[in-house]
Amino acid sequence: PRGLLGNDSSISTFDDPGAVTQGQITATYDLGCFAGALMAMSLGAKLGRLRAIGLGCIILAIGGVLQAASYSVPQMIVGRIVAGVGNGLMTSTVPVWLSETCKPEYRGRLVAGALAANITGLCTAQWLNFGMGYIPTQSVSWRFPLAFQCFYAMITTAMLPFLVESPRWLAQQGRRNEALAVMARLVGRSVDDPEVQSMFDAILKGLQHEYEAGRGSWKLFFTSDSLHSRRRVLLGAGTQFMQQWGGINVVNYYLPVIFEGLGLSRRLALALSGCNAINLLFSTVGGVFLVDRFGRKPLMFWGAFAQCICFAWVATGLSQDSDPWRSVAVTGVFLFFTSFGMTWIAVPWMYPAEVNTQRMRIAGAGIATATNWICNYAVVLVTPVALESVSWRYYVVYAVLNVCFIPIVKFFYVETKGRSLEQIDALFEGSVAGVEAPASHSDNFITAGKADIEMVEQAPPAAK
Repeated sequence: PRGLLGNDSSISTFDDPGAVTQGQITATYDLGCFAGALMAMSLGAKLGRLRAIGLGCIILAIGGVLQAASYSVPQMIVGRIVAGVGNGLMTSTVPVWLSETCKPEYRGRLVAGALAANITGLCTAQWLNFGMGYIPTQSVSWRFPLAFQCFYAMITTAMLPFLVESPRWLAQQGRRNEALAVMARLVGRSVDDPEVQSMFDAILKGLQHEYEAGRGSWKLFFTSDSLHSRRRVLLGAGTQFMQQWGGINVVNYYLPVIFEGLGLSRRLALALSGCNAINLLFSTVGGVFLVDRFGRKPLMFWGAFAQCICFAWVATGLSQDSDPWRSVAVTGVFLFFTSFGMTWIAVPWMYPAEVNTQRMRIAGAGIATATNWICNYAVVLVTPVALESVSWRYYVVYAVLNVCFIPIVKFFYVETKGRSLEQIDALFEGSVAGVEAPASHSDNFITAGKADIEMVEQAPPAAK
């Protein structure tokens, strides 16, 4: 809420918090998200995907109420942490649920579409901030925007009874009949349909193969196994690491403050922030159509290149103390959000859910999401201090970081576009870094296990 903490009412309520205190209030949300992501690793596996999402919504709403009712910095921080826990739980689980309930050819665009819906919330928040800027002396100017986040949580909770549980999670729990019924419902056919049977058999074979290779365990992060679980977890977490250190929250959290620092009025700064949120929304919608057309690797590769150019652009504009060059910097900020929305915003949220095995999927997604939020916390905490210390040179650091990410994406990441989750399992078992199997365009979730694996008649016990 960095922009909200700058109006007259909030300054009076919280005794004029300085830059460090405002940074701590803002960043503690990320610590809550980090904790929620770690909780998802256990709750998502035990409760199921939908119940974990519902629990996250409830916790988020409680945190929103605490923030909106705050009269002190400690209460605001507690509310931020609680809301963060709920958001971390949801952001870890939703991409996994989407990946496990859709066909390969739709997986990328559905996750990207969910991110576009998320950005719709960001647009709402930015324009609420702008509208409330006309009554800066009244407490409703910051309390209502903070309370409004509860609305989205309640809407999501109300929709959950109409959604289906992940058939892969149900099969993993030994609830085979329910899993088969859900699979049939997802494709709109009967349980006896050959396509449904083919998809379901592939899931059972994959689970059986994982069960034979060994149960899920934290030891997998310190040792190697035949499924390359550790490598897959690290690749997923790496996408989130690169997203955050690519610089999105250097400008996202502090955008109104950055615009004010360029000499713009607070009202104009809030208006530009709202316009930029709309820009990000349209860019993210554009990314929905790109992610399954061009694939994950090209978007990350060219996205890092574009972000490097944008940060260099912003640094150049800020290094010259004149109005025309400030306009150059503002243009660079808008272009950065455009490139980010079309590339890096969605891939890190879908990739961990795609590359991890069934037994490690929710844990791998939780670790990746936790990586996102702890890096987010570090960036948000460091940014105000760094901007005061080195000014525009701080943006050069992120230009260099994006250059470093380009060869990492090129040589260490594999393409998941168009492959079923079971095919991705086979890709990792039969590949080495930089070597990829050809993608299949089949509409079915065909089996990707080894040829000599016999089809099991019962789902394997759930991994402990």
